[in-house]
Amino acid sequence: MEVSIDFLDRLMNEERTAQHSLYRMFSSRMFGICLRYAPNPDVAKDILQDGFVKVFTSIHSFRSQGSFEGWMRRIMVNTALEYHRQYSYSKEVTLDVAEGIDGGSHETEHDYTFFLDVVAKLPDQYRLVFNLYAIEGYSHKEIAAMLSITESTSKSNFSRARSLLRKELERLNVYSYDELL
Repeated sequence: MEVSIDFLDRLMNEERTAQHSLYRMFSSRMFGICLRYAPNPDVAKDILQDGFVKVFTSIHSFRSQGSFEGWMRRIMVNTALEYHRQYSYSKEVTLDVAEGIDGGSHETEHDYTFFLDVVAKLPDQYRLVFNLYAIEGYSHKEIAAMLSITESTSKSNFSRARSLLRKELERLNVYSYDELL
């Protein structure tokens, strides 16, 4: 969904009605992005709020090159990554943590929401790299710069995330892993 030049002008003039309209138009999509990077929905809401504040305060930096939604999406991802950096105590994931993906049984539906729930159970670093690479489309080089890790660490984390997802999905007998990735 694109916004008109007139609407952008209203946003740049800090019109509250335009800001409210923008929030209504994009909040659910942007919340989905925040949820992929947050440990729980409450944190995702905080990231969403912080992200929209950044959108409103930096609206003048949008240059109409590319989509407005893509520009907002990047702000939300960067806000989520800032949250991760601020509250992350360790960049390393131990195998004990990695193997702790939910061992309970689930009745599931074969849908995207279920897959995102499984992804959400990945250890933080794996989940971040998986989302950035597989869902957002960033390169390992870009991810390495964003997370202050090496490119090889990004590749390794992605590989381990895929392996954990494969095991969990096979354990649940819900999806053929190959049809998802």
